[in-house]
Amino acid sequence: MFELKSKPSIIGFGNCVGRLESDGPLKQYFDLSDVDSKFGMKTWEKAESEMVRRAVDVTFKKSGLTPEKIDMAFGGDLSNQCTATALGMRDSNIPYAGLYGACSTFALGIGLASTAIESGNYDRTLIISSSHYSSAERQYRFPLEYGCQRTPTAQTTVTGAGCIILGIGDEDLPYVAEFVPGKICDLGISDANNMGAAMAPAAANTVLRYFKETNEDPNRFDYILTGDLGFEGHRIFTELCAANGLFLGENCNDCGKMIYDPKSQGVNSGGSGCGCSASVFTSIVMNRFCNKEIKDVLFIGTGALLNPSTVLQNETIPGIAHLVRIRRNK
Repeated sequence: MFELKSKPSIIGFGNCVGRLESDGPLKQYFDLSDVDSKFGMKTWEKAESEMVRRAVDVTFKKSGLTPEKIDMAFGGDLSNQCTATALGMRDSNIPYAGLYGACSTFALGIGLASTAIESGNYDRTLIISSSHYSSAERQYRFPLEYGCQRTPTAQTTVTGAGCIILGIGDEDLPYVAEFVPGKICDLGISDANNMGAAMAPAAANTVLRYFKETNEDPNRFDYILTGDLGFEGHRIFTELCAANGLFLGENCNDCGKMIYDPKSQGVNSGGSGCGCSASVFTSIVMNRFCNKEIKDVLFIGTGALLNPSTVLQNETIPGIAHLVRIRRNK
């Protein structure tokens, strides 16, 4: 575990989501949305890059900062070789590191960006993560026109992008206090339509390691928030923790469960994708921090480390989970 003594503060945040997400339970917290999720572009992939650009742009506008003030950007998505983020950031003129942690990318970016500031070599860093339902569907599964029926355990890739800016200075703002890098866990799950089950063991591994090392009381946190296990994966995660003596209460939730209304929106086992936890964190979580409703959050980004080739080769799905602790002093 890395304890971040420099306390990198969240000095800016913003997001941009699609139509389905803006119709969900968190609609009042999102900054930008689009009526048809194409954002004025001709292809879904270009739409995701435009969504990235808009999320970064609104973050700068809300924070009053400019790209020239950022020392390093960390970002990633689900598209081949993280091209959605690269194309969305190409005009920013910010030094850039592309990341791939699947759905854990946003938490991974926060952790790495925080350690970069901790090193003393950077003053401000930016983290951006995105996913798009339509681009992910035809990359990982089938063209939308095919109309393939999804299983109950399948999750819906979130169309969304979330961005934060970290910097040193204001201890009245939420800051990154700790970072626990995840370990790859693979218990043999090979069903690409049940990624929650593949990620849950990694989430349990990281959370159990954290509480063993810190001896913290799980009930002291306002949120213990995973992202994105969905309904199926979150159930398995809490059962694995309980089997190891860690009992998580009502403060434990999952971004994939929060972003949609499962009864009215037809999302099967909830949300997933690099943009899911990024959108939830930069919407309701950051708004509650700003309103001083919460003070202490464990944010655990969970990722299924597969690609289309490994699925075709009948490989199992390794999982990963990175933990960051976000606190506010007042």
